[in-house]
Amino acid sequence: MITITSLKENTLKKFLKEGAKLKAYVFFKGRSIIYKDQGEILLLRLARDLEELGKVEQMPKLEGKRMNMFLAPKKK
Repeated sequence: MITITSLKENTLKKFLKEGAKLKAYVFFKGRSIIYKDQGEILLLRLARDLEELGKVEQMPKLEGKRMNMFLAPKKK
């Protein structure tokens, strides 16, 4: 199981509190592209963990070997 460290998550929370947009991505190396469903689950779990501070602007989308997702801060 792939996890996001609490240090990285705390940094992302800090950026959202400051009003910055986030671009989260998963890069698939070599033949790991066959596990793209796990990459999407990872990005959606990140969005769920940050939902009190931000909202998903663009759902996870595969572009080549990279799956991107955009998060924007919630309005106060």
